This record gives sequence, C-alpha cells and structure tokens, in this order.
Amino acid sequence: MGKTGKRSIHRRAFVKGIGGVAMVAAVAGFPAIVRARNTGPIRIGVSAIMSGRVAQMGSSSTNGAIMRVDAFNTSGGLNGRMIELIIRDSKGRPDEAARINRDFINRDDCDMILSLEASTGAFAVQEVVRELGTLCMHCLSETSSLTADPKLRTPNAFRSGRQGAHDAISAGSYAASIAKEKSLKKWMTVGPNYAYGHDTTEQFLNYLNHFSPDIELGSQLWPKIFQPDYTDVINKILQEKPDAVFTCLWGGDLSSFIEQGNLYGLFDQAQYFCIALADYTTMAAVKHLPSGIHSGNRYVSTFPGSATNAAWEAEYVRQFNSRPTNWSWEAALGMQFLIEGIRKTGSSDGNEIAGVLPGMIVNSPFGVDGTITMRAEDQTIVEYGTGWGVTQSTEPFMPNVTPTDWKLIYELEAAWKKEQGYI
Repeated sequence: MGKTGKRSIHRRAFVKGIGGVAMVAAVAGFPAIVRARNTGPIRIGVSAIMSGRVAQMGSSSTNGAIMRVDAFNTSGGLNGRMIELIIRDSKGRPDEAARINRDFINRDDCDMILSLEASTGAFAVQEVVRELGTLCMHCLSETSSLTADPKLRTPNAFRSGRQGAHDAISAGSYAASIAKEKSLKKWMTVGPNYAYGHDTTEQFLNYLNHFSPDIELGSQLWPKIFQPDYTDVINKILQEKPDAVFTCLWGGDLSSFIEQGNLYGLFDQAQYFCIALADYTTMAAVKHLPSGIHSGNRYVSTFPGSATNAAWEAEYVRQFNSRPTNWSWEAALGMQFLIEGIRKTGSSDGNEIAGVLPGMIVNSPFGVDGTITMRAEDQTIVEYGTGWGVTQSTEPFMPNVTPTDWKLIYELEAAWKKEQGYI
C-alpha cells in the first residue's frame, strides 16, 4: 500500500488490510522514509500487547484509538492529511516495547507515539521518548510515578490513563466507609508482583488507614503477573480468615482468581474489594460472577450516567461487536488529545503539539462533568469519572456507582506528592 500525502482511505481499512499479527511483519519490513514535516500522512506508532494472556488489552485499546482515527480521517483529516496507525505487538516485554518504539522513530518516521503498554512497558517507552524527544501519549499505564515523579517526567510525554494514586484515594475512602459499617477489622491484600501492584496496594492501604486507622493488616500476597494457578493464594486467605481482602489483580489474572476462588466458596467468607473488576469483559469472562463484590469502576456504560457515555458504548459495540474496556476509553481519550493538538496547531509536529497539550480541556463521555483536563503541572488527566459500587451476577453487573469527589482526591494527592518528595 503506497504512502501518499492525500488519501481518502478509511483508517480501519488500512488496519484491517494489513491484518492482525501479519501487520507487524508487513510494517516492520518498510525502510525508513525521510520526508518533510507537515506533509504526507500523519504517522503514529502504536505499541501494544497484542498476544498472550492479556491480548485483550491490545485489541480493546487499539479499537478505542481506531474509533477516534476513523472519525478524524472521515472528516477529511488535517487539510486532507490522514492519520496512519502503525501497530506492533510488544508481547508484554519491556525490551521489545523499547525496540519497537525506537524503530517507530528512527525507521518509520513516526510523528508521535501512542503507547498502549502496561506499566512495565510504559517505563521502557518513557526512556526512549525522553532520549529521542518524540511526542508520546501513555494511555494504559496507571503507575502514579510515571507522571507524578518529576525525575521520571519529560516535557514530551503525557498520560491519558487513570492514575493509581487517584484510584487509591477513591478506593481507600470507599473501603473505609464499608469497614466502619460492617466492622471489617482484619484485612489482607493480593496484588500482582510488579510496580503497579505494589504501588497501588501501598497507596490503598495508606488511604484505608487514613480514613479507618483501627484496621489490622494480615498477609500481603504477591502472585506473579499472568500466574495461572492461585491455589496457594486462596489457601492462605482461607487459613487467615480475614474480614476483608483488597486486590488489584486485573484482566485475565483477576477473572482466573475469581473463577478458582468460586470453587472454594471464597467470596462468601469475607468482603472483597477489587479495584479493577468493573470492566464488562472482565465481569463477563467470569462464568459465575459473585454478587456483592466491591469494585472501582473501570468501564461501565452506567457511569458516568450520561447519554454520551451510553452512546459511545453503543457505537463501540456496533463497530467491533464486543464491549469496550477501561483500556478502550483510555486509548480513545489519548488519541482525542493528540487529534485536538493536531487541529489546534494545524501541524503534526510533536514539539508544537506538546506545547498545547498542558492544560487542554476536551469534551469527553468519561468526564465527571462531560470534560477531562490534561493537567499542566504533571501532564496527566484529571476529572475523569472514578467511584465504587457493588457487583450483581447479571447485566449490567454493577448498576450503581458512588462517585468520588475530586476535591478529596486533589487534597490527598497533594499531601501524598509532598510525602514522596515530588513537590
């Protein structure tokens, strides 16, 4: 497929035409093409986990990005210049994510990067774009330090994904209210054994203790990411008999933990707080979703409870014949910020776009008041909908979500950043 400056090609046709894993090989074989900035297609390199146990992360997030690109290209692009997404599979390996993104910049002449990596890969990508100076939008990494720590930040990298510290404040305040209501004293935690798991668990416990200082912490369990068997974790919980368990397992790991726990009646014996359960595809993947599990919202069409949110989900289902995930909206939002930057500057120059993203406000179905802001001070999003609810075994699985007040999030986040030496 030739690359020309003016094409009316529909973006999905380009992606579909290359096709799945074959797309990686097809694009990877292209030689670097030197071209003048602001001419020809606008190329965006997308590294994502497209294979393995969490391939859904890659497929659902790329779908979200494609939706935005389709709309942009169908409307005529930037004076006829269309966006090309060059999508490659990092296989969930940080070294591969780094290599792919170097190739995007050095060989494929990409104007910017859309990083659809989990936190381990995102940190590797961050170092590449810091060195090479290319504009990058991190969409899925939720490890707070990626943008909160000034030593890790770089002016050309932004985050459109939710942040662990924000969700931890939401989780801690909600869990403390339930702990007081139900006299939940003894707690355990289960988290994946890498940066996101440790950071999110630590932050949750900080805020649980802040709001309910009389809790007692038992064992903290750290299964490996993508661990297939949770028998040892389940047995440890059954032995300790806690009143409550917090887990930040996610995706296939969380659904496997719940499926295996069901065999032991695990969820009848304590209150469970799963920060990452309320995604339709995760909840639907569990054959017998227990009622009464507490969860932070990931993506549900009932929250925010706006017509635009319900319409966005309906359009996603129409286009892809599957339900959107938290990763879908984070990637769609990241692509929206890049497109708004392209339109505002009238350019595909990453330096120019990076100059207008800080403080940018976009209309969004996922915002508390219908908008989301790219906060200037740390280049991460705020005012997205975050809250907690309780599962039921049938659709819509979590019909009611109690939102968290962003005033509370801002107050406690500032204190946390000060404690960490970030401000």
